[in-house]
Amino acid sequence: MLESLSLAAGLSWASGLRLYLTVFIAGMFQRMGLVHLPDSLAILSSPWVIGVAAVLTVVEFLADKIPAVDSLWDAVHIFIRIPAGAVLAAGALGHADPAMLTIAALAGGTLAGASHFAKAGTRALINLSPEPVSNWAASTTEDVGALAGITLALFVPLLFLILVLVFLVLAGWALPRLARGVHGGVSRMAKHMLPGTYARIDRLRSKHD
Repeated sequence: MLESLSLAAGLSWASGLRLYLTVFIAGMFQRMGLVHLPDSLAILSSPWVIGVAAVLTVVEFLADKIPAVDSLWDAVHIFIRIPAGAVLAAGALGHADPAMLTIAALAGGTLAGASHFAKAGTRALINLSPEPVSNWAASTTEDVGALAGITLALFVPLLFLILVLVFLVLAGWALPRLARGVHGGVSRMAKHMLPGTYARIDRLRSKHD
């Protein structure tokens, strides 16, 4: 059960960061005989799934290094990473009781959402900066983090589950602050780019008051 929980948490958490890399690594480890995935996830080791996941991993790797493309990519993948995390988490429990599968799917979607929004919020703040170094450094950290996370989940389950609990505590503290930071950064950028528009809005507000 510990290994199943770790697999479910690992697949869903890593999906929120790098979905296609997660699918590729899990499929390759299964195909190489390093791990034994449940029958419900055996499809991940299909050559077709591995091949498509590899191509999409490269695409995501490149897209993630370009600030504007990265923000758009994250916005679109809200609707992909979170459902995928839920499906993978449920699949990690194999043929468990339907109630357990439902709970696993809900928890997996939540965990994938937490890691996705933490990633997207952090990168949105970094992408507001014109210099590219911090963006590349953050992107590379996410690549390494997703790879390390799924590896720990598969081979050191107890340690990974402890780290997930730490992540959830930190995410609960950081996400509201990230949301406020992104909102403030976008507002400042808009005022800088459209000073005339904001000046007219301020004048209208003054007249109204």
